[in-house]
Amino acid sequence: MTKADSPAKPGPIIIARHGEPDADRRARMDWRGYVDWWAAYDRAGLKPGQSAPEGLVEQAALAKTLYSSTLPRAIETARAAVGDRPIEHDALFVEAPLPPPALPLKLQARTWGVYARCSWWLGFSRDGESRLQAEVRAAAAAEKLVDASQDGAVALFAHGWFNRMLRPELKRQGWTCVRDGGDGYWSWRRYELKR
Repeated sequence: MTKADSPAKPGPIIIARHGEPDADRRARMDWRGYVDWWAAYDRAGLKPGQSAPEGLVEQAALAKTLYSSTLPRAIETARAAVGDRPIEHDALFVEAPLPPPALPLKLQARTWGVYARCSWWLGFSRDGESRLQAEVRAAAAAEKLVDASQDGAVALFAHGWFNRMLRPELKRQGWTCVRDGGDGYWSWRRYELKR
């Protein structure tokens, strides 16, 4: 086999977190209020006045395939980064759920988020998607990204925790994070296949 006959190396995979949502994470509520708050958060778009960072725009411009989750905050983030280019919105990439434990407390939404994520990680799912189910979904999502990378660079606009769940799945398939931008709003990571 000559070098010209060898298969092309897959393009990089860029995985970005959405921008800052239009939601008050300091609002105080009980656990039932947090269930309602989280549902409203999933319906919310981005807080006005934001723009995509230049580095993310540059990376997304290289992508042949663009994905986002189906939630407004991810869709609006993708639009801010790629303009009117075609984007496939897929529920496969939505955030892992945050069901709060029934604690007799009034807490800020951001504190409920910590309690909910910890209890979910330990097995509490309140009749929603379990951690195991989300891990299966993350494996399928990673596979979709890897498949798309065979045609060139891929960019995904999704969510903080679910993006983290993609990391071990990509690593298992030989992908390395070559640029780690952290987990803040508008952050992004770049993965490349090391052969």
